[in-house]
Amino acid sequence: MTTTEQTDTQAILAVLDEVHAAIAAGDAERALAAGAPDTVAFTLAPPLVQPSGSPGEAVAGLAEWIASFAAPPRLAHREPTVHVDGDVAFVHTLTSMSGVKGGEFTLWFRSTYGLRRVDGRWLIVHQHESVPFHMDGSFRAAVELAP
Repeated sequence: MTTTEQTDTQAILAVLDEVHAAIAAGDAERALAAGAPDTVAFTLAPPLVQPSGSPGEAVAGLAEWIASFAAPPRLAHREPTVHVDGDVAFVHTLTSMSGVKGGEFTLWFRSTYGLRRVDGRWLIVHQHESVPFHMDGSFRAAVELAP
């Protein structure tokens, strides 16, 4: 890996760490500042595609979700893999979310991020999260899985 690739990888992982730190601090506006205005988000929560709406609506929606926990949830990546090509990058990782909501829990899920360098700054332009489901016909989310 070249020095430039190492620098870009560190900067990209710092963006994801900042989002997680902002959510843990209960700061929805700060968490969303890591994303481009036209970010496409396929998150765990319905609907299938998060509506882009206005920035204020996005902040309010994330703030409401964070507030639905006894304390802000904590997120962490496990062994993220970063692919960088010029001003575009992708990251895939397993992510854990821990918190208290109807009881204490830790949930593992899959995350993929697409980032673009804009004016020298890496911004999230695409986010995809998913939980596998049982293929036994029950279609239950497989929330008991852990790496």
